[in-house]
Amino acid sequence: MFSGIVAAVGRIVRTEPLAKGLRLSVEATALDLSDVAIGDSIAVSGVCLTVIGRSATQFEAEVSHETLRCTAGLDAPGEVNLEKALRMGERLGGHLVSGHVDGVGEVLRFARAGECHELVVNAPEELARFIARKGSITIDGVSLTVNRVAGSEFEVNLIPHTASATTLGQLAAGRRVNLEVDLIARYVDRILAETTAG
Repeated sequence: MFSGIVAAVGRIVRTEPLAKGLRLSVEATALDLSDVAIGDSIAVSGVCLTVIGRSATQFEAEVSHETLRCTAGLDAPGEVNLEKALRMGERLGGHLVSGHVDGVGEVLRFARAGECHELVVNAPEELARFIARKGSITIDGVSLTVNRVAGSEFEVNLIPHTASATTLGQLAAGRRVNLEVDLIARYVDRILAETTAG
């Protein structure tokens, strides 16, 4: 589990094709990897990946074709948001995030609004019912609060710190982003579906 509070921005520096996906090498100079062991989980732009190799400043992970199919930003070199998995007893600053991306959204608008930035994203239609005003959403691994919802479009506000400490400050219209809806919303939906079916 993760909190959606990005610890560092890293960079995918190499991708190597595999029979069933890709092997990624991620430069993580700003992330302390001293306590990371083989088999640990690190969220890479919101995608939970298993560490299969590491040095003092880099780690490697494998990504399946299925994960590549339903996410964005893992198939080429570029900057990524990084967060190590939560440990029991750690402070939960964002919201509970599983690192299992629900779908890919498209940035419709990214514009300065005073000191902040206004970000409007179009979510896949099947995810729209899970997104609520003042609810939580994860965009590329960043925990954010939804300010407005209209159909499948939603808006969030980025404070200056979030824009500068994550990759979200580099967004532009047309960019694809990884979305994970609120974990609780998914379970409530499942329970209601079972209740109505019965």
